[in-house]
Amino acid sequence: MLDGLIYAFLFDGEGGAKELQADEIASWQPEQGLMWLHFDYSKPDVQRWISEESGLDPVTVSALLAEDTRPRASVTGKSLLMSLRGVNLNPGADPEDMVSIRLWSDGQRIVSSRRRRLLSMDDIVGQIRSGNGPRTAAEFITVLAARLTARMHDAIEELEDDVAELEEAVLTESRQAMRTELSAMRRELIALRRYIAPQREALSRIQLEAPGWFDDLQKLRMRELADRLMLYVEILDSVRERAGVAQEELVNQMSEEANRRMYVLSIVAAIFLPLGFFTGLLGINVGGMPGADSGWAFWAVCAICVTVVVWEVLLFRKKRWL
Repeated sequence: MLDGLIYAFLFDGEGGAKELQADEIASWQPEQGLMWLHFDYSKPDVQRWISEESGLDPVTVSALLAEDTRPRASVTGKSLLMSLRGVNLNPGADPEDMVSIRLWSDGQRIVSSRRRRLLSMDDIVGQIRSGNGPRTAAEFITVLAARLTARMHDAIEELEDDVAELEEAVLTESRQAMRTELSAMRRELIALRRYIAPQREALSRIQLEAPGWFDDLQKLRMRELADRLMLYVEILDSVRERAGVAQEELVNQMSEEANRRMYVLSIVAAIFLPLGFFTGLLGINVGGMPGADSGWAFWAVCAICVTVVVWEVLLFRKKRWL
């Protein structure tokens, strides 16, 4: 078996399929039914097979083997080439680190590739093995898009809940910790929107420019999925704005705290400024200083300082600085 070939199925048109061996793939003919080949494009054997033995044109080969892609779709004659993204739900991964899937089909054959595991593909395989899988290439693509979109909903809903918790915690939690969490949250939202918005455009293009082997039902489902992605984009924008407002409120609170501290320090400095000038004047080492030989002079200076402080406090309170 080809190293890097993950799945190879020949559909029976009734919701089931049989797994193919390497020799069966090589001898496949369109009249046998729809064939789906799913690859790990990072494997050298897969790169060689797609480039030399798949019979695909250079543009399609380049798209299937591309290291980094953005969601897009293009229709050329009877062929559909698309690249979609799904949230990364692999263990230890961040959902916003979205997994890409590349797919080409002419209605009789489906060739898809990925580097990291995509659970939506595993869902389709589970449906096939239970006899409830897609029956046509158009239905396969629609089911894949629906599974990707459904998993996005869970990730977006979780982000909404996280932002709501952060909004409530702004007034109670550690300011520095909250600032870090809000910044990380906004980066996640930006990363998700970066791929969901063009994915909506890709699904809309499939619906509008679908090849002839797409029926009206599949086109309608594609339009519904595109509308749902548009809703997700709006939700992400709303959540990002809420996170931004919460971050601004946090910054304002930190600024107010700093201003209060600076205000207290300013008041203290204002109170002791004349005292410092007065005591510094009396401390100069020149002759003729009054009270230098008197025992009561020290207490007189202390009384003057206390009087000045009391007078300053009364003045500040009158001006409502305290």
